[in-house]
Amino acid sequence: MLPHVKMIGGKLFTENPKGFNPFNEDLVLKDGKEFRDWNPNRSKLGAAIVKGVRLEILEGWKVLYLGCAHGYTPSRVASIVGNEGVVYGVEMSERCFNDLLPLTEKLTNIVPILSDARKIENYDWVEPVDLVYCDIADRQMTEIAIDNCKKFLKPSGILMLAIKSRSIDVTDSPKKIVQDELAKVKDAGFKVLDWKMLDPFEKDHGFIVARMK
Repeated sequence: MLPHVKMIGGKLFTENPKGFNPFNEDLVLKDGKEFRDWNPNRSKLGAAIVKGVRLEILEGWKVLYLGCAHGYTPSRVASIVGNEGVVYGVEMSERCFNDLLPLTEKLTNIVPILSDARKIENYDWVEPVDLVYCDIADRQMTEIAIDNCKKFLKPSGILMLAIKSRSIDVTDSPKKIVQDELAKVKDAGFKVLDWKMLDPFEKDHGFIVARMK
């Protein structure tokens, strides 16, 4: 299990600043610490954990998160990496970005960045990171993730890529689409550590974990 993540009563939870409940989730106390419910039906990373995908995120890591949206999963990643880590959160939608900002007041290790993930020059000041996490709806999501890895990912760093198959092709088999994107990751020089489809939690989605060689 990842740092600060627990299964409690058969449900997934992340350690939580006491009283912090931005998405109206269940809060429980365990071993003197507060934990917040993590619904795998709302989070590709949560679904990947429940599906048993081999994941690697360590406390203190620097993360570039592409596609932060409202912050549901980024808030979990912020808890995992802890106060010594940082999450550089890129989001292109102003509406979602405005929803994200209140979270960053409480989770100060999230650095919000309003930008399109294709426009790396807008945030080229970001330091080298241990993990690039990509969850964007774009036909070229894999190419965008790889480009960001080439710019920001440390040697032997990790790529986690949520593949939204219907954003790539609405006619082809979701599994075949994910396998095609997997081939792109391999061709770019990554070693694939694990991958799985995320059904039934995230329909027609795949999740890839790879290490930069």
